[in-house]
Amino acid sequence: MVPRYVVDFKLAEIETIKTDVLIIGSGAAGLYTALQLCDQCSVTLVSKTSLTQSNTRYAQGGIAAVTAENDSPELHRQDTLIAGAGICSHEAVEVLVNEGPNCINDLIRYGTNFDKKDGVLELTKEGAHSKRRILHAHGDATGAEIVRALSEQALKNERITILENHFTIDLITNKGECIGALVLKPDGKKVYIRADATVLATGGAGQLYRYTTNPEIATGDGIAMAYRAGAYIKDVEFIQFHPTALFYPGAPRFLISEAVRGEGAVLRNIKGERFMQHYHPQKELAPRDIVARAIVTEMEKTGSTFVYLDITHESEELIKHRFPTIYQECLRYGLDMVTDWIPVAPAAHYIMGGIKTDLKGETATPRLYACGEVSCTGVHGANRLASNSLAEALVFGLRIANHIRSEISPLDNEIPAVSFSMLRQQTMNNETTVEKRLRLQKLMLRHVGLKRHEKGLTKAIKELDRFIKSFRFKMERPDEFEYVNLLTCASLVANAALQREESRGAHYREDFPERDDLVWRKHIVQSIEDGVLEERSLHDDE
Repeated sequence: MVPRYVVDFKLAEIETIKTDVLIIGSGAAGLYTALQLCDQCSVTLVSKTSLTQSNTRYAQGGIAAVTAENDSPELHRQDTLIAGAGICSHEAVEVLVNEGPNCINDLIRYGTNFDKKDGVLELTKEGAHSKRRILHAHGDATGAEIVRALSEQALKNERITILENHFTIDLITNKGECIGALVLKPDGKKVYIRADATVLATGGAGQLYRYTTNPEIATGDGIAMAYRAGAYIKDVEFIQFHPTALFYPGAPRFLISEAVRGEGAVLRNIKGERFMQHYHPQKELAPRDIVARAIVTEMEKTGSTFVYLDITHESEELIKHRFPTIYQECLRYGLDMVTDWIPVAPAAHYIMGGIKTDLKGETATPRLYACGEVSCTGVHGANRLASNSLAEALVFGLRIANHIRSEISPLDNEIPAVSFSMLRQQTMNNETTVEKRLRLQKLMLRHVGLKRHEKGLTKAIKELDRFIKSFRFKMERPDEFEYVNLLTCASLVANAALQREESRGAHYREDFPERDDLVWRKHIVQSIEDGVLEERSLHDDE
């Protein structure tokens, strides 16, 4: 059983820092929210590594928003709903497509340099988009450019205190509401950051899997902490595997952006044959879950561990202009996109589910908010539309800021007598956290990956239940906290995947291969207090 807290403590004996708003996470969601709040609130932003290390930094493709005259919010809405496979929140999608363009203007005002052509924003198209609406920067370094601009603004703002290399251990609650967080400082000492409102912007959980496009820091910390603090966790069975990650000896699973296919690249099996026409009318630009499973099917048919991505028919000028980062990364391993087919295979990329929030970004735990990949606003449904994630982070970050400014009252000055203790063994067994993490990742890849089955899911859950004994041990280091957070997330994902007896979007059950709207047009919600719940979709008529 997962305990309420992962360490023993007494608030009265810990150093206390007071702030109006605590933001945990330094990606686009956290930085943008901080900048929206700092005019009226003191903000403390906690980053578990350096300020610019986040999932956002690795976002290549771009950010989706309606800026062209031949596009419309309605078309963006339709594309998002189709990709979401029937369980998007229509209200949340409306918010995204209508409020996203204003957030783009904010990014430009903060200094983000999006690519332009003849003085006009240069747009590209990605899978399942009906129009060119993806803004990008430096070709394929959009996330890095956004983080650069936002972090520069945050660093020079006197009302934003940035704490780098601080690991958030747990959210602190009192009488059912969040009153801040317990944080581990670089020197190993703990500090209680007391806040009137706390915003989780910790990113995703790609490190659940052995092969992922996510950085090492994507360990599901926010989802796990929120779950322990009583928030609801929604739709976590829907994990998107990006179809095209570099698959080459000695190379990391580097993301080969969907924009490459948007600019004309095609997929070929190891025999050199194109195959996507056999799986979907949109071929290489089909929704990601379809492309990823098609690749796996072709790999199984041909006995290969990869397929090829071929853009050699496009000009050298286009390739180097649009994809300078990808081009240089491939070149490091002797692969020239201009002349070579690039070996690729699917890798874990994005979790559509997360901490359930309302349209204001508020969770079921009062004073606790979530935005970005850690949250589940309902925008993505069962399968995220490409490049909607950065837009969602900004739109709901702004909404969180507006709600905190207008609705959140200060906490009482008195520090409550919150404490926690449980009988813990002093040391873990001889197995290192690196070894345990790898074992967990292999288990998830084997049984809770792209293709799932009741037998494998049941086996995974039994193993995970056995691993949960790790909570009984005394933990002190960030890697130990990351492991138990991954373990918590893995259990949530596996249990939700077993519960959903159908195939929808990124969730594919080999024993239930068909989508079942009659029974399963609903959401799976989990809570530490209430267990597994079902929540009916509000749009059964569509």
